[in-house]
Amino acid sequence: MSLLFNLSQRSSQCIDTINEQIGRSVSWLSLVMVLVVFCIVVLRYLFDASWVMMQESVIYLHSLIFMLGASYTLKHDGHVRVDIVYQRCSTTTKAWIDLLGSLFLLLPVACFILWASWEYVADSWEILESSRNSGGLPLVYLLKSCLILMSGLLVLQGLSLILTKINYLVGAKHG
Repeated sequence: MSLLFNLSQRSSQCIDTINEQIGRSVSWLSLVMVLVVFCIVVLRYLFDASWVMMQESVIYLHSLIFMLGASYTLKHDGHVRVDIVYQRCSTTTKAWIDLLGSLFLLLPVACFILWASWEYVADSWEILESSRNSGGLPLVYLLKSCLILMSGLLVLQGLSLILTKINYLVGAKHG
């Protein structure tokens, strides 16, 4: 039992570390996005110039921040939820809610996104899809690949959350 507990703890820590590093790295894209938007505004209103590539890059950056930051946000319990009941629960009840929510909501939805987006992403890779706009960014297929990466990272973080809650609940009963 102790070996299983240690293995699950190490697995959870490894997943948490991966998502922590990805989240911290992706957070810098927010600054890049602000700077790009600033440049777009300056170019448009001071020089009456604009480039489709710059405008599309804002969409790419926003997408990357959202998709690659979702598991980091989950790790830090930062997703929006209604806490009317949850906030008044005991720590053990919260652990049960998190465990069951991860098992019956998070994992099925993340797995469905993974399954549903697989062919969509594969089709994009097959033609090396690029922007439909003249002068747009050529790497649409890479952006679409983030759908698979996002759902995979959410599955991993969900598994980490499940392992953490099980360890807590088992420890609470025996500790």
